[in-house]
Amino acid sequence: MTIIDLTHAIRAGMPAYPGTEPPQFLEACTIAQDGFAEKRITLFSHTGTHMDAPAHIIQGGATLDQLPIERFCGKACVVDVPPLSRRTITMAMVKPLKNLLAEVDFVLFRSGWSDLWQDERYFKGYPVLTPKAAEWISGFGLKGLGVDMISVDREGSTLFPIHRILLGRNILIIENLTHLDALPRGIFTFWCLPIKIKDGDGAPVRAVAVSASPGI
Repeated sequence: MTIIDLTHAIRAGMPAYPGTEPPQFLEACTIAQDGFAEKRITLFSHTGTHMDAPAHIIQGGATLDQLPIERFCGKACVVDVPPLSRRTITMAMVKPLKNLLAEVDFVLFRSGWSDLWQDERYFKGYPVLTPKAAEWISGFGLKGLGVDMISVDREGSTLFPIHRILLGRNILIIENLTHLDALPRGIFTFWCLPIKIKDGDGAPVRAVAVSASPGI
């Protein structure tokens, strides 16, 4: 069995969605002074590798703590999206996935954009689904959709159409995944467990892929 960590570490100075403060850390207690170490951490709910609940965008939508634990794991596949110069994931690109999407709970889009983590280019120009493609994908009853990018919507969006389509169908969104290049072909097990925050509109996750193969 092989376990692949798909999660960015949460740390001071890490990239954050434009307009959102990065996390702040305070050494509240130290071993030298108090006999134990403890940090005070201040962070927004959509920090780092995180999950969006329907309540993030949809009025009256489910919060993360209202969802059963089995919503956060299942069969998954990874799908390569166009080269970095292409900004749109169209119906023509996703239609060949029909049979695969019928077999899985999660689909992860691998664009290679996580290579730009810590680079200002990370926040602009990433590929996103067209509304038509998102509507089509949302018809498969998926538990979630993940990307190795800052958002499923175009930078600067104020209407968040792709968020609305997916979350409106109770499809969880996992953003800022990393190390998708290590994922196996075919179907594998995916876990993305969010911090259980009451009324959580979103939360950081520890996202991992599990393959039965001893080496990938």
